[in-house]
Amino acid sequence: MKSRESEIEEIELGLLLEAIYRRYHYDFRDYSEASLRRRLGQACLHFGLSSFSQLQHLILHEEGMMAKMLQFLTVQVSEMFRDPSYFRALREKVLPHLRTYPSLKVWVAGCSSGEELYSLVITFREEGLEDRTIFYATDINTDALEKAQAGVYELDRLALFTANHRASGGRSSLSDYYSTGYGRAIFDKSLRKRTVFSDHSLVSDAVFAETQLVSCRNVMIYFNRELQDRAIGLFKDSLSRKGFLGIGSKESLRFSAHAAGFSEFDRDERIYQKEGGE
Repeated sequence: MKSRESEIEEIELGLLLEAIYRRYHYDFRDYSEASLRRRLGQACLHFGLSSFSQLQHLILHEEGMMAKMLQFLTVQVSEMFRDPSYFRALREKVLPHLRTYPSLKVWVAGCSSGEELYSLVITFREEGLEDRTIFYATDINTDALEKAQAGVYELDRLALFTANHRASGGRSSLSDYYSTGYGRAIFDKSLRKRTVFSDHSLVSDAVFAETQLVSCRNVMIYFNRELQDRAIGLFKDSLSRKGFLGIGSKESLRFSAHAAGFSEFDRDERIYQKEGGE
């Protein structure tokens, strides 16, 4: 049985999410409740608030508060070549298939501050596919998109990025792709010359292009089952025949309503291939 406090917090959470949706059209109502409670709790601590109701009041009445809240509501944890074995699998198993296409489109859904995007662009460049590829980098967090477009990262993250790149099968030195200054690494603007950055919501927006590869990792773990099905349906509709979908190592299509539309291409790395008849 739920405690009185738990019941009240659940009501407050529902009202807060409804208020965000009706006022700002960001729809978090189908996100995983446990994850939302944790992140909104962190926001309350940060702003010195004791309840979700107080947070709701600030979001509705204080200009600029919603933008600050997006930093809590959207997860911004990433690194270049995160899970190097995933990028090695793309390089060694997926790209040989994509090489047969005259032109390619890659969708990085939930691109956050750009680490996954740059990892993919560098991989495609090293495999000679960048010049025939358009990359779409999307996220609902406009601040994160601006960071992705800037391509500027803290120097103390480079050792990890470099080790990941090497473990992914990188064919050059990661230092070939950035310069340093003022304590930061600035990735070469040529890496984003073929990228379209765009505000896009997996909750409410539609498919915008036919793609051959969708990479959306460690995003859907924050969705409930219905929203996961919606996102996977979008990816399926976006992918061309025999296109590839990469999801996070903690995610699976096994229980998805769209599972029959995909076959397992690399089970360990959670890379799926769209069935040809779809």
